[in-house]
Amino acid sequence: MEIEVEVFPDRPDMLSHETISKASRSFLSTGKEDLDLRTTEGEITLSVDSTLDRVRPVIMGAVVRGVDTGSNEEEKEDFIQSLMDHQEKLHMTLGRKRKFSSIGVHDLTALKPPFQVKTVASSFSFTPLACSEEMTIGEILDRHPKGSEFAHLMEDFDEFPIIVDSKDRVLSFPPIINGSHTTVNYETRDFFIDVTGWDERACEACLLLICLSLSERGGSVESIEIRRQNGERISTPRGDARKHRVPNRLIKMILGLDLEREDLVKAIGKMGGRLEESRTVTEGPNEYGRWADCVVGELEHLISMPRWRSDIMHPIDLVEDIAIGFGFERLPMVLSSTHIDALPLEKSILKRRFGESMRACGLQEVQSLTLSNEGDQFDLVRWPHGGGLARIANPITSDHTILRHYLLPSLLRILSANRHHELPQRIYELGEVVRSSENFDRGAWACAEAGNGFTSAKGIAQAFLRDMGAEMGKVDFEPTPAGRGPWIAGRGCQVIIDGEEIGEFGEVDPEVSLSFGLKTPIQAGEINLESIRRLIPDPIT
Repeated sequence: MEIEVEVFPDRPDMLSHETISKASRSFLSTGKEDLDLRTTEGEITLSVDSTLDRVRPVIMGAVVRGVDTGSNEEEKEDFIQSLMDHQEKLHMTLGRKRKFSSIGVHDLTALKPPFQVKTVASSFSFTPLACSEEMTIGEILDRHPKGSEFAHLMEDFDEFPIIVDSKDRVLSFPPIINGSHTTVNYETRDFFIDVTGWDERACEACLLLICLSLSERGGSVESIEIRRQNGERISTPRGDARKHRVPNRLIKMILGLDLEREDLVKAIGKMGGRLEESRTVTEGPNEYGRWADCVVGELEHLISMPRWRSDIMHPIDLVEDIAIGFGFERLPMVLSSTHIDALPLEKSILKRRFGESMRACGLQEVQSLTLSNEGDQFDLVRWPHGGGLARIANPITSDHTILRHYLLPSLLRILSANRHHELPQRIYELGEVVRSSENFDRGAWACAEAGNGFTSAKGIAQAFLRDMGAEMGKVDFEPTPAGRGPWIAGRGCQVIIDGEEIGEFGEVDPEVSLSFGLKTPIQAGEINLESIRRLIPDPIT
């Protein structure tokens, strides 16, 4: 029998075999699960230099001893691969690609505590993971695959964090890469874990989940003492459960039923929590306020949830857990007692009317990528830059290096990709362009068809302006300047309202068409919807 489990992004505690197994045992009620991560006080210390406050201020760590990694090489290899996968999944989710938090897992037997976190210059060198020779910090960021991938996290820094042991051997250069001598191998059973970053909640959750995963394999978790230069002493990890206050009123309002205590206990238990008590509120409100506050005199529930459940940030999150544990199929079919008439946004009304106008002209809607390149956007269509370019830092193809300024080049690319299909092909797009880090709505159309040219393009433009409610006596059509735009000389036109250009249309120059791989006559146009919204009053409203 196979059971398929879908893990949503809001449950990072289910990203490893071990942690999903623990969550499943609770959900299936196969045994009583501990809400606390059991830890013992260790003797290892980690000293933190004050310069880390400017570079990577959150530092946490733990030791896990006696982990059962398997009885043969195949099982040990599976464990190591699983550990690495878990680490990278946490980096991508909670860690936001290592920006919020990053994790280092090390073979403790290869290290000599106590440990120290400090900053060094880019000329500092050590041997990184999977390398046989030393590299400087600068070389790692420039040449090492992991270094170049995450170098943007170290931009504008002239000092860089490293973790060293008492022999000054580098454990880690967070958030980039570990040192080579701490690599986890088949013989490793004792682990040192470091977590660094900018978000304390993300760092704590990552540390707890790695420790939980290893403890599920029989490991015993030891805390380490973080020592800061200002005299602060903190032991990590903290494994005790968090307590949350949830008004019974909130559960009833959201789920539509008043749960019995027994049902509430079972629902919370299936989600890995525990109902501590149900009581009358004698002090309030809680820290959430507004509709989730606990009002003096009403019933509230005190619920404990594991500290590694970082997704529990508000009472409504616990109401969702109660609904899952109770069973959505058991919730009553109750219609909302609140009637609210929704009003469409002015922006959405304009978009709808633009689409209706284009479809009335026999055009089919398409959606292209916002990514483009300078050749398509400016050089081939002979249009000027419309403002600051938004460049892609690490483009995977030369076709996608910037965010587009115009829609029409994308439509020409679509026609090019479909040139083996029958004519006519009449398409339009309503989409966003990005200029100077701001998004703007634009509309464009392109028609590949024989026998129609400038006259057809003007007809579409006039139909659109009529549908927008423009007073045609106030609309001017002026020839586009020579050499500006993709139009045949004398067959391109600007649309002017109150002295402001809102777009242009015309018959595409065959030279431009050929540069996109097209040999069919094309008439097209592009309209600035931001200007339309501002210059033409909506006749409906």
